[in-house]
Amino acid sequence: MTEKRSFFQMVFGGKQRPQNRTMMQMLNSTPNFYDFSGEAYDSDTVRSSVDAFARNVGKLTPKHIRRKDGKIIEAGQNIEWLLRNRPNRFMNSYIFYYRLATQFLMSNNVFVWIRRDEMNRIEGFYPLVSSGVELVQVQTNNGIDMAVRFRFYDGNEYTAPYADVVHLRRFFYKNDMFGEANRTALKPILDLIAVTNQGIANAIKTSAILRGILKFTGMIKPEDIKKQTEMFKADYLSASNNGGIAATDTKAEYQEIKSDPKMIDDKLMNAMSDKIYDYFGSNKKIIQSNYSEQDWNAFYESMIEPFALQMGQEFTNKIFSDRAQGHGNEIIFEANRLQYASNDTKVKIIETLVDRGMMSINQGLEVFNLPPIKDGEKRIMSLNFIDADKASEYQLGKVNKPPDAAPKGGENDNDDEA
Repeated sequence: MTEKRSFFQMVFGGKQRPQNRTMMQMLNSTPNFYDFSGEAYDSDTVRSSVDAFARNVGKLTPKHIRRKDGKIIEAGQNIEWLLRNRPNRFMNSYIFYYRLATQFLMSNNVFVWIRRDEMNRIEGFYPLVSSGVELVQVQTNNGIDMAVRFRFYDGNEYTAPYADVVHLRRFFYKNDMFGEANRTALKPILDLIAVTNQGIANAIKTSAILRGILKFTGMIKPEDIKKQTEMFKADYLSASNNGGIAATDTKAEYQEIKSDPKMIDDKLMNAMSDKIYDYFGSNKKIIQSNYSEQDWNAFYESMIEPFALQMGQEFTNKIFSDRAQGHGNEIIFEANRLQYASNDTKVKIIETLVDRGMMSINQGLEVFNLPPIKDGEKRIMSLNFIDADKASEYQLGKVNKPPDAAPKGGENDNDDEA
């Protein structure tokens, strides 16, 4: 019989040994966080807004760099390979960052557990989605430290040192450690959208139903009236009457009741959707991928760039020790913003940067999604530009000549005396 192994065991390696843990004492809040994001994600408007953000975050490029003597050196070690290719054994980099971005907007808290081996080397990065999170204090060799206890939906628990958990936050206000939940802010507009959708569905159903009064012309017993009415409903008001026609004899007269269901107009529907888009920092053009260069730049600078900055700082702090950071080690996340520019803008920027030696030929080709060429990493520069320190010398004609330079044709030593 094949032995079954849980996903929990594959990630964490099994249940932890019981340890003495007490809840952290916070200044202004409780040390608990509970995820209520499921309800909001069921809304198509919310989901499309989150997806527009997440799929663009998924294209960010992580880099391990080292700042030294004012220069930036690309380290490109194992950590960068993990972050750029396969952060953990179950996810590629795009899916990994897509999920981080989704958690960031839906719960305003992202937790990424850094798994290390016995030699303290990083093996992978695992984003954790749990039903609840608690901050606890644990006894370590260095004294009392803070840890994070995750309670998963299947009943399992895992506690990790807070120093090994990348924690990203949004709407960071009253709580000392956690971002504020979306429930209070989103619930009213989501309820309104749900009621509106139900009203539209009911209006469509109502307009398709035959409604009216069956008036009998003679004296009929109450039980006969009820019997005749039920027969009329069964014959003409059921779904089997797909012709939509009712017929009566002289004993009864049918008077139709006109149904006029009220529908909410497009202006109000768009206003409700815009409130969701505004909450998530997006708009309809971004959602529908119908944005201009200016629209994209605004979305990038207001949403993607701040998230990339927070990721870079938090990953740096949790991956590297203070000593390693002191030697300039850092994680950054970059995006090729020129990919979203118009062709005219691309050409102008490339002309400017290549002429000044700020961009290689292959970097310029990459902007247009063209393959690199041989020796394309070389940088070229136009001869129209000079060193800024030499500019005044050129203007005043005070360029130093070699002491043994011979006079050029038409020149002699007495020119200055003439």
